[in-house]
Amino acid sequence: MSRRSDGSVKVRVRRVYDPPEDGDGTRVLIDRLWPRGVAKEQAEIDRWLKDVTPSKELRSWYHEDRTGARYDDFAARYRDELDDPVHTAAVGELVDLFHEGGPVTLVTAVKDVPHSHVPVLVDRLEHELRHR
Repeated sequence: MSRRSDGSVKVRVRRVYDPPEDGDGTRVLIDRLWPRGVAKEQAEIDRWLKDVTPSKELRSWYHEDRTGARYDDFAARYRDELDDPVHTAAVGELVDLFHEGGPVTLVTAVKDVPHSHVPVLVDRLEHELRHR
């Protein structure tokens, strides 16, 4: 587990289209759909946690408007989804992976990572890691 100077855990995020690196450790795909054009062998994904992603309905709603104007509402709704039992269990699986030791890298295919589910998930994961 990689820690920052303040003792908090650093959650590493990489795009699936970038080649895997030696320091990635356990690579966890955090997208609902398998990335287009990427062979499973090429991606070197160790775990695929679909249940940690936004629901199909929320994802569809967010992508109806490509301007990004809905992001704050999307993030709030996704935070609410992360509190349901299925999402909570999936986040718990991620926390367990971090506690097992060794690096963990979250892998995604999204193009605009800062305006996706990834920052919301990373915030929740870092919170859980600080408090468990």
